[in-house]
Amino acid sequence: MNLPNKLSLFRVIIIPILILYYYLEVNYIRQGGSAIIYALFLAPLFIIASLTDFLDGYLARKHDLVTTFGKFIDPLADKLLVVTALLILMNPHQISTLPIIPMWIVATILAREFIVTGIRLVAVGDGNVIAASKLGKYKTASTMIAIILLLLKPYLFQTVFVDGVMKAGLIILYIATLLTVISGIDYFIKNKSALLKSV
Repeated sequence: MNLPNKLSLFRVIIIPILILYYYLEVNYIRQGGSAIIYALFLAPLFIIASLTDFLDGYLARKHDLVTTFGKFIDPLADKLLVVTALLILMNPHQISTLPIIPMWIVATILAREFIVTGIRLVAVGDGNVIAASKLGKYKTASTMIAIILLLLKPYLFQTVFVDGVMKAGLIILYIATLLTVISGIDYFIKNKSALLKSV
């Protein structure tokens, strides 16, 4: 297995660590602990995982290490990582130190990912593997940047920067949501012949 694919798998491994830590910390919070302790660990973990996303793509292109497995695991790892972080940020009860994002954003992103995954499954049935599009990459990058900014709130607690950073994070998240919809429509248009051929 080449290095880019190992980095993608590393990103997948971080996801259950986030989830496990979430449940352990929820129990700690219920016993009277401070939620900020948990929140302080989220940003570094997510930043490390996000950096592997940019790094594996760069290495794969630079050293001609693009593989069919890489085309599959890279976008899957991105989706799982982003959705996990969004679901954590959507929880209004356990993480009072973090901003709460609207549920419709998470629902929109989830819907797009299910649709694109369905399109990819149809393509695989026809012997084709669909790599992530440029629009999809822009969507992923902007979503990750937005999540990182929002996860930084505990580090900016009671400083003059917190409101500006949170607003920037939400604005970028709205842009990412728009790119999510546009890229989903783009996937459908480019692959509608395969989808509709048996209708």
